[in-house]
Amino acid sequence: MGIPVTFNGIKEITEKKLVGYRVVCSDITGYGQEIPKASLLLEQRKGEIMHLVEPVHLIGAFKVTELSDEDNGYWVCYEVNEFEMIPEGMVCLMVPTQKYAVLHFKGHASQIYHVYTHLHEWINENGYKRLPEEWSLEIYSKWTETEDIVYLCDPIL
Repeated sequence: MGIPVTFNGIKEITEKKLVGYRVVCSDITGYGQEIPKASLLLEQRKGEIMHLVEPVHLIGAFKVTELSDEDNGYWVCYEVNEFEMIPEGMVCLMVPTQKYAVLHFKGHASQIYHVYTHLHEWINENGYKRLPEEWSLEIYSKWTETEDIVYLCDPIL
């Protein structure tokens, strides 16, 4: 496939307190347009968010299998040390400590969907079980229109 990926193995990621926007689309194709819009708006309003964790990383959170309407969507957020005075129009989300299979990807966001195939294959080949009803995380260290540097974190048992 030629997509540059590096497996980072298994990591326990501690609880994350996230503040940002929840994006909900009626079909999956809408997310490709709405998530970038939400991320740009979040970047513009970053100064309104209290208690940001430094360095600031854009974090996407979602559940592959939504068990309720509250789980539906994709959260575009920044991590905070504590929730206080959430800016108008934003939401907060608590992601509990979880064990993840982690893959590092450098490329364009449009390729991320295909990269998950590599991650899922690695999980199966190494004897782990995916937990699609738990929070998946995408932790960006760089987010631009031409290139992203992201850690894809798929919850496992």
